Amino acid sequence: MALSAQQIPRWLNSVKLGSFISAAQLTKGFLRPGKTWSHGSSALPQMSSDDCFLQRGFKTYRTSSLWNSSQSANLSRQETNSAPSTVLPSVNVQSQKTQKIPSCEPELSLEELDDLPPLSPLEPVSEEEAIRIIADPPLPPTSFTLRDYVDHSETLKKLVLLGVDLSKIEKHPDAANLLLRLDFAKDIKEILLFLKDLGIEDNQLGTFLTKNYAIFSEDLENLKTRVAYLHSKKFSKAEVAQMVRNAPFLLNFSVERLDNRLGFFQKELELSVKKTRELVVRLPRLLTGSLEPVKENMKVYRLELGFKHNEIQHMITRIPKMLTANKRKLTETFDYVHNVMSIPHHIIVKFPQVFNTKLFKIKERHLFLTYLGRAQYDPAKPNYVSLDKLVSIPDEIFCEEIAKASVQDFEKFLKTL
Repeated sequence: MALSAQQIPRWLNSVKLGSFISAAQLTKGFLRPGKTWSHGSSALPQMSSDDCFLQRGFKTYRTSSLWNSSQSANLSRQETNSAPSTVLPSVNVQSQKTQKIPSCEPELSLEELDDLPPLSPLEPVSEEEAIRIIADPPLPPTSFTLRDYVDHSETLKKLVLLGVDLSKIEKHPDAANLLLRLDFAKDIKEILLFLKDLGIEDNQLGTFLTKNYAIFSEDLENLKTRVAYLHSKKFSKAEVAQMVRNAPFLLNFSVERLDNRLGFFQKELELSVKKTRELVVRLPRLLTGSLEPVKENMKVYRLELGFKHNEIQHMITRIPKMLTANKRKLTETFDYVHNVMSIPHHIIVKFPQVFNTKLFKIKERHLFLTYLGRAQYDPAKPNYVSLDKLVSIPDEIFCEEIAKASVQDFEKFLKTL
C-alpha cells in the first residue's frame, strides 16, 4: 500500500518532525498519489533539494525521545504488517556509494533558517560538534572585586572608559549590586548627558562618578527638579556646577532638605540671602554634611573662645571651613595665638586664616622670630608682623622679608627644637 500525500504529514507528526517540514516540502521528493515504491527496487530517483532538507531535519533535530528503541520497533512492526511491499524512500548502502548526494546548503533561505526550532539543551551532539563549541568563562558566584565582572558587563566597561575607579567603588558593599543591574543605554546614558549639560566636563565625570556612583539610583526628573530649585534661589548655572563638582552628593538630597539647610544657615548665622548663598557656594558640603559639627563650633567660638556674634559672622564668611573644623584644633590654635603670642581677639578676627593653618607651622615661625627678637604683632608698633604673612607666605619669603635671615639659618634653628 502506498503512502499518499495526505498521509505523509500525519506520519511525520508521529515522529515529531511535522513542526518544521511541511507537506509541500515532502511531496516534491516522493511519488505522486497513486504510485508506489516497489520493494527492492534497484534504481533510485534523483534526490531533490527538499529531500536534502528532510535528511538534514532528521539528522540535526532528532531528540532523545524521537528515535528510542521502543518507538523505532513499534513503527517498523506497523509498516511491516500494514504494507510489506511499501517503505518510505531511503538510501541504501550500495546507492550511497554510487549516487552523489547534491549539496543542501544553498537551498535554505534565511527565512527558512529563522523558522527552524531552537536546539534543546538536552540535544546530543557529536564529538566533532562538541570540539567546535567555545564556552565563555563563567561569572564568579562571589567576588571581592568588580574586576572579575568587567569583561562580562558592558556597563562596567564603559564606566572604566569614562575614568571611573572601580577599585574605590567596590569598597562599598552595595556598589556592585547596583552597577551590575544597570543597563548603560537605559539607566546611565541620560544621567551622563544631564551632568554634562549641568557643567560637568568630560574629564571630570570619572572623578565625580567614583565618589557618587549612587546618582544612578536617582530618578532623572528628581535631579532636574533639584537643579531648578537652586536656580530659583538665584544660584547661577556656573555656581550650581561648581557646587556639584565640590560636593558630588548635593543632588542626591531632596528639595526639602536643601531648603531646610539654606534656612538653617541664614537663621543661625543671621546672614543675608546673598551672604548665605556665597557661603554655600564656597563650601557646598555644608548642605550635605552633618549639622552637629557646625552647631558645636558655633558654641565654641561664642562660649569658649569669647568671640562676639558679628566677629563670628565675619570669620566664617572669610573662612567657611571654620564651621566644620575639628574642635580640638580650633581650641589649641586659639590658645597658642591668643595666650602665647598675646594676639587679641580683634586682630585674630581680621586674619581668621590662622585657624586654617597647621599649628606646628605657627609655632616654628613664632619661635624663630622670638629668637631673633622680631616677634612683634602689634600694628601700632614698629616692625609689625601680621598674622597673614606669618602663616601664608613660603619659607623663603618669610625668612627674607619678615625674619631678615637665610633659609639655612631657619633650618638650623628648627633642628635645635
